[in-house]
Amino acid sequence: MFFSWLHLAIILFMVGGLAFGVGPLMASTLLSHKIKDELLYTPYECGMVPHGNAWGKFGINYYFYALIFLAFDVDVLYLFPVAVFYPKAPGIIPFIDVLIFVGILGAAVIYFLKKGVFTWPRKINIQQNQ
Repeated sequence: MFFSWLHLAIILFMVGGLAFGVGPLMASTLLSHKIKDELLYTPYECGMVPHGNAWGKFGINYYFYALIFLAFDVDVLYLFPVAVFYPKAPGIIPFIDVLIFVGILGAAVIYFLKKGVFTWPRKINIQQNQ
């Protein structure tokens, strides 16, 4: 294989990038204090005394919202290249493609609405008078 200075530059760039990413992690591991304390495992709540533990469980509703956000976030990423290419596009075909894409997203929102994904279940706390 023929070796050129470009190969050396690429290898040095990769080694430098790896050192730049792994170096701070290694330095913090080697130079940090190794203190085992109960306070270390408590949740941080803006300097206030925490209530509950750090490993509290979240409801499944948050999971659905996270999945919907992820789906729409990825879909918006597909619209950025279209926005860059759109001024140079000939005719109305790209505009119709974007309308179809946004229409499918709108149909997904309507489907989620009909399934009741966006309704937040209320927890009713009934306190007995003592």
